Amino acid sequence: MSSPEVVVHPDTDTTASDAADRLITALAAAQAARGAASVVLTGGGVGIAMLREVASSPRRDTVDWGAVEVFWGDERFVPAGDAERNDAQAREALLDALPLDPARVHPMPPSDAPEEAGGGDPDLAADVYAKTLSSAAARLGGDAIPAFDVLLAGCGPEGHVLSVFPDSPAVHATAAGVVAVRDCPKPPPTRVSLTLAAARHAREVWLVATGEGKAEVIARAHAGAAETDVPIAGLRGTERTLWLLDEAAAGDLT
Repeated sequence: MSSPEVVVHPDTDTTASDAADRLITALAAAQAARGAASVVLTGGGVGIAMLREVASSPRRDTVDWGAVEVFWGDERFVPAGDAERNDAQAREALLDALPLDPARVHPMPPSDAPEEAGGGDPDLAADVYAKTLSSAAARLGGDAIPAFDVLLAGCGPEGHVLSVFPDSPAVHATAAGVVAVRDCPKPPPTRVSLTLAAARHAREVWLVATGEGKAEVIARAHAGAAETDVPIAGLRGTERTLWLLDEAAAGDLT
């Protein structure tokens, strides 16, 4: 696994703008190398701000969006279209403006999906999404989990990433897969998430984080904290791990 490269920006806006520019470059490069590209999206304030920056970028169309596969690292287990859902926020910020192939966009099942599609039970939703990933791996490389080109992630002030929280059942899951998450310490309490082991199948993993509330856990992760205590410490890419931070979030780094 790769060690983190840290890039520090003055503020949230420049962090989101730089992350967007880097994402466009990375997806275009993946397509040049392999004919297609894949990205795992995240939610959160700076994550969605980054997608808005992609939407408004003059370089946006250097990517063949019809050949991009889109996944999510975690999702709130609420009904389709709910404003809490990461996929709903991503569609509003960027995806609805792109000429994507609907067959290559893979949201996690909502709570009101038919039972056979993962609705009603987060464990069933996790199983359905695991099958989606396994099918995609046949096209993108990988075994049960695709070799994603870029996995985007934010973090919480306690160090959670995706919906993997400190000292939770999900952080102790060692298999590369998808898990149901219950009793989250922040609402909504029920979610579906990739495990850290699944996230580590990505070629590049980018942590995009801003704000002084993240500074302590980012410094602890950088200093080698256990992933069970600070889950972002276990987030690594096979080829590259990139931390895109603002000065506030990087404030405790030495």
